[in-house]
Amino acid sequence: MDDQPFIQVDPQIMLGKPCIAGTRITVEAILEDLSAGQPEEEILASYPRLTPESLDAAQTYAKRP
Repeated sequence: MDDQPFIQVDPQIMLGKPCIAGTRITVEAILEDLSAGQPEEEILASYPRLTPESLDAAQTYAKRP
């Protein structure tokens, strides 16, 4: 999956941390939720602007070297 349309890095948004495009939801926040064992369905419910595709993109982005 190409994560580029879903992930943005802007120094003026969340101090330049990678975020879901068009939101202030950081990749880091999503990964913390997943690491804590929160099911994907609950994460999606917690962040109404998050889509299954953007959740996948965050995980793909985190695996980049």
